[in-house]
Amino acid sequence: MNFEQELKNKVEKIEQIIKAYLPQCTSEKKDWAKTVIEAMNYSVNVGGKRLRPLLMAETYSLFGGADKVIEPFMAAIEMIHTYSLVHDDLPAMDNDLYRRGKKTTWAVYGEAMAILAGDGLLNYAFETALKAFALSEDDANRTARALSILAQKAGIYGMIGGQTADIEAENLGEMVTEEHLLFIHAHKTAALIQAAMMVGAVLAGADEEQITLVERAAYEIGIAFQIQDDILDVTSTLETLGKPVGSDAKNLKRTYVTLKGITEASQEQKEFSNHAIKLLNSLEEKGIQNEFLVKLIRSLITRVK
Repeated sequence: MNFEQELKNKVEKIEQIIKAYLPQCTSEKKDWAKTVIEAMNYSVNVGGKRLRPLLMAETYSLFGGADKVIEPFMAAIEMIHTYSLVHDDLPAMDNDLYRRGKKTTWAVYGEAMAILAGDGLLNYAFETALKAFALSEDDANRTARALSILAQKAGIYGMIGGQTADIEAENLGEMVTEEHLLFIHAHKTAALIQAAMMVGAVLAGADEEQITLVERAAYEIGIAFQIQDDILDVTSTLETLGKPVGSDAKNLKRTYVTLKGITEASQEQKEFSNHAIKLLNSLEEKGIQNEFLVKLIRSLITRVK
């Protein structure tokens, strides 16, 4: 089976897992909360690469994990990622009308309901992740640690902290330094990728040295992923990317491309990706390997959407 077909099969399985954990409206005739639940489902079902649950599952497999305990976490991290996009698209943030080729949540349900849908997804993500305890009665400590990692990487010391720095950087223009930009990318983008891979490693029973290695590799994957995002915002089209291009320029955002140019940004993106692969390949000495995971990381270098 070639990589593309294997990727398609794995993503289809992830879609089934995510949908199994999405909230449902109650059977009551007057369910006053049904609109926010519909908006939450709409936001997740718009689609996407499902990269974070995929990286989580593949890292879990890398360290020998084979149980269903990973599944609630896979659904949870996609809910967290989706909530961040719902809020990111709002007029107060990036003011985007399209996401993944479809109308953004606020464009369909209004700003207030989009805010509530994002809030709902964040809260429901942890309600979902907590279900893992029922699937891991023999090792609740691993599940608790995985929850802690997920919470920290999604919070003020992770994604939300990065989003804060990103918003404040909009008014700084060329005063934004490479150090500042790396902080934004490390927290806004890489943190959730770190969460995905670290949770997979922890739940599979990886040791501390291995978890640290995975955290470093995930950081570099996240930075490379964001640099490619910056490049595509300049070089791609709405039809290909599924969301408006030129959004960074419209919002006067300093990016890796405006800081270093496309050629240098592309080169650094490859360096980050290749070093992440090198780190993961170093595990082969202990018989720990996942060929698909390496191919997945390589594919991120040349992705077009």
